[in-house]
Amino acid sequence: MKLAVLKERRAGEARVAATPETVKKLKGLGLDIAVESGAGEKAQIFDNDYIAAGAIVSPDRTTLLGDADIVLKVRGPEADEIAAMKKGAVYASLLAPYSEKDVIAKLGAHGVNAFAMEFIPRISRAQSMDVLSSQANLAGYKAVIDACAQFGRAFPMMMTAAGTIAPARVFIMGVGVAGLQAIATARRLGAIVTATDVRPATKEQVVSLGASFVAVEDDEFKQAETTAGYAKPMSAEYQAKQAALTAEHIKKQDIVITTALIPGRKAPVLVTEEMIKTMKPGSVIVDLAAEQGGNTPLTKADEVTTVHGVTIMGYTNLPARLACDTSSLYARNLFNFVALIVDKKTGALALNWEDEIVKGAGVTRDGEIVHPSLKA
Repeated sequence: MKLAVLKERRAGEARVAATPETVKKLKGLGLDIAVESGAGEKAQIFDNDYIAAGAIVSPDRTTLLGDADIVLKVRGPEADEIAAMKKGAVYASLLAPYSEKDVIAKLGAHGVNAFAMEFIPRISRAQSMDVLSSQANLAGYKAVIDACAQFGRAFPMMMTAAGTIAPARVFIMGVGVAGLQAIATARRLGAIVTATDVRPATKEQVVSLGASFVAVEDDEFKQAETTAGYAKPMSAEYQAKQAALTAEHIKKQDIVITTALIPGRKAPVLVTEEMIKTMKPGSVIVDLAAEQGGNTPLTKADEVTTVHGVTIMGYTNLPARLACDTSSLYARNLFNFVALIVDKKTGALALNWEDEIVKGAGVTRDGEIVHPSLKA
């Protein structure tokens, strides 16, 4: 059985779906691996590295796709790539299923069995396939590094014979995977770090990393999390109190990193223009939700702008700015998924659509869109 790894064609995408390490592991499953020439160059992986690992390298994308039983990419396929795939092939990548429904429809119409890696269920058995976590982890780190490079002052306290320099103050809004890594990174750089989240359980995580938790901790807040660990909608009264606390806190911050994303919906506004106006000149906001509209109304996708004296960084693909490491983790996520759908004894495709991981990630099957959240 043949597996193809394609070169990314989206602007700004530097990651690759396989590394020499995972090529060797995929071959261990009994698969023949073919890689499109130049696929790994932006991640500092070259054709000879893939050849040494046992892959065939070819510049002929159309032939690679026509021969492949499994196709791996980082981002969704282009129309000509879908047309070149054979019916019944398996395709796995980050498909942005809510915003690129036309791509899903074309994959379904062409008879491709497509899997959106964003939909991998967050269960213990699937942790090694969780691309959202692996990529968000490094995005949180990179957000702090980018802010540090942009900020015109030092992060840690500096004590010198000429006097003392105060440490930077960093505020993390949203304590998911990216937020937790941002806290840890800012703390390692010596900043005074605070963080906020609407889920009460995150307070312990924030404090354990050496940061302070900022929230209106009333009775409503204490009941603001479902048994499944998700945030409950808050009352207008609570939202107003939290907004007032946040506005007062932001005035004193040097760096603000926002991480709030809601799948399939526009990102919520966490930092208003009025709040930005109160920030100190030279302050920096890194908006990790820029791809979905931004957590500030002034964020511009893939631009670094300065408004009211505050620099707002709106990179939409922070993981691609660390392509070597994010590719390594993403490729391992994909290998673990492929290992699930290939029979280890025969090397043949063994899709078990009753498996909760396969069922959860599957978006098209036998010519139809099958994921419940994408059905018309």
